[in-house]
Amino acid sequence: MASKLIKFILLGMGIVLGLVSGIYFLRLDIIDLGDNATANSVSLVALFVVLFGIIFYFISPLLIYLIKKAISYTEVELGKLPPLQVVTGAVGLIIGLIIAYFISNIFSIFPIPIIGIFLTVVSYLFFGYLGIAVTTKKFSDASNITDLFKKPITKNDEETGVYNPKILDTSVIIDGRIADIVRTGFMEGPIIIPEFVLKELRHVADSSDNLKRTKGRRGLDILKTIQTQMDIEVIITNQDFEEVSEVDIKLLKLAIAMKGSVVTNDYNLNKVADLQGVRVLNINELSNAVKPNAIPGEEMEIFVLKEGKENNQGVAYLDDGTMIVVEEGRTLIGQSVKAVVTSVLQTPAGRMIFVKPV
Repeated sequence: MASKLIKFILLGMGIVLGLVSGIYFLRLDIIDLGDNATANSVSLVALFVVLFGIIFYFISPLLIYLIKKAISYTEVELGKLPPLQVVTGAVGLIIGLIIAYFISNIFSIFPIPIIGIFLTVVSYLFFGYLGIAVTTKKFSDASNITDLFKKPITKNDEETGVYNPKILDTSVIIDGRIADIVRTGFMEGPIIIPEFVLKELRHVADSSDNLKRTKGRRGLDILKTIQTQMDIEVIITNQDFEEVSEVDIKLLKLAIAMKGSVVTNDYNLNKVADLQGVRVLNINELSNAVKPNAIPGEEMEIFVLKEGKENNQGVAYLDDGTMIVVEEGRTLIGQSVKAVVTSVLQTPAGRMIFVKPV
């Protein structure tokens, strides 16, 4: 039904365009209409009407198809944008069209009407596009206007982290330790979950690889636990950066826009963030920082679990997973013994303690 209605509308547009074109052609006085000028004029205009009507009738299926494709594309693209960005784009379009209206009045002075019409159409297209482009590209600045009505962020507020949102990346969600950190109360909100991170997490959860699928589903369960069972504000944001394809770069841009911190356990993301001046909370660094310090000469009781890599070595572990290398401990496997710390080695992967049985 809609297609038929559009087809008749296009046919009507063709007839009107043919009528206008025929009248304009007569005014150009290019051909001699002879003695019976009135009848010939009507016939000529009727010819234009019929010609344009036929043309629009036959090209209407193509035009309908293009219109439907354009509408469908527009709906999909608008659906990806935040509502406020759509509104700012519409306002920009209106402003651009108003500017084009005033400028197009200048073109009416051209002696050749067709040139004036062409320049008018171009000006409307140009300023309309310019209005949309400027307002949407400056959307993040426009959205920050609401910050004027918020409580000013003092230096003390930033230091305490009260107004410092924590943006989680995919790796730290899958890792799972973030839930325990939040549960202890050492991390203050709000916690920000970008939709592009959720999308990546869903892809991992839908992976054909069994291990990846298990990790992805665990990550989704952890997010649900943080959101529903813990006393902390969780915000899911749809702010995105369509011009960027990499999730890590989007996270950094979002952290800059929100004046927040990225929570991760990704070493490479940590380095890139440092280069861009983005604050990063790396839970691996936190884990290493809270491990108990061992001082050379200190005694401890350990359980030798297995054989070490080097000859005559044994291996034990602290409760937090810190690896202990036991010199001359191969014969002590399966026993609890007292040992004295000889040295401590700090590596990017963690801390290693070397001991000798006493």
